[in-house]
Amino acid sequence: MENMKVMAVNESQADIAYRSLERMIVTLALEPGMVVNERSLIDATGMGRTPVREAIQRLALEGFFEIRPRSGVRVADLEPQDFGRVLDVRQGIEVLLARDAARFAGAVDIDRMKMAAENLKKSAEENDPYNFLDADKLFDETLGKAAGNIFAARVVEPLQTHSRRFWFRLYRGQEAIINSANAHISLIEGIVSGKPDVAGNRAMKLMEHLRKMVP
Repeated sequence: MENMKVMAVNESQADIAYRSLERMIVTLALEPGMVVNERSLIDATGMGRTPVREAIQRLALEGFFEIRPRSGVRVADLEPQDFGRVLDVRQGIEVLLARDAARFAGAVDIDRMKMAAENLKKSAEENDPYNFLDADKLFDETLGKAAGNIFAARVVEPLQTHSRRFWFRLYRGQEAIINSANAHISLIEGIVSGKPDVAGNRAMKLMEHLRKMVP
């Protein structure tokens, strides 16, 4: 879980609450269709009321929660066929980010991507989907920063989270983790090579890999 520690540096209380709830949604600890109240989310995260409220509002804007006045918060449904729609939107943005990251990534970005690659490989070896999700999150956040395009990064971030949620629901065993880890590692290697065309092509291949999981 070292990568999670790296991502949490300098985060606000609201950011930490958001990340905690986001992970519960992605890993289906908060199940699709479940109705919960603010108090239960405060208890689950161990955070205060204000940061949890801010996190709930943010997750609602991103399509993960439905806020129902006087009746609680409903976790958004998860329809596997929507995975393809998410990937349709991600594809162009991911290729753009990968190409720009190959051009502009700094030493810190590259180190974080290499850390993500190492953890992706470890998750495949240990058949650990939770570590895979954490490593994927680290890579996605680093990709957005390395590319230097905050507008594209802001658009694609919730889509990447939706993808992780679909992936967790649809993956089947170690082979799925190995294949997904290899596709991500190949993209990371393309970015680290500093060759935009290679990085862009490998981002496209990652999208093609993910589409194979769509029902």
